Amino acid sequence: MHPQLSDKRIVCREFIQALDACHSNNWARLTGGCNREKDSLNQCLRKERVERSSRNRQNAKEQRLRVEQAWRELHEDE
Repeated sequence: MHPQLSDKRIVCREFIQALDACHSNNWARLTGGCNREKDSLNQCLRKERVERSSRNRQNAKEQRLRVEQAWRELHEDE
């Protein structure tokens, strides 16, 4: 399972619940009956990770521009 989701903000709650419900049936869990639910959860988590990475990359670019602008202003005074 994805233990890192247990104490963080859960973004794919319905997929996690579906996988947990499927895993309650040991036979389905052991014979691959839960693969569809697991794949859906992995796709949801991947989508969330890609979106988070894009946001972080954009924030880093903006921060870098602010830092560069501050350096330019600092050196203009010299």
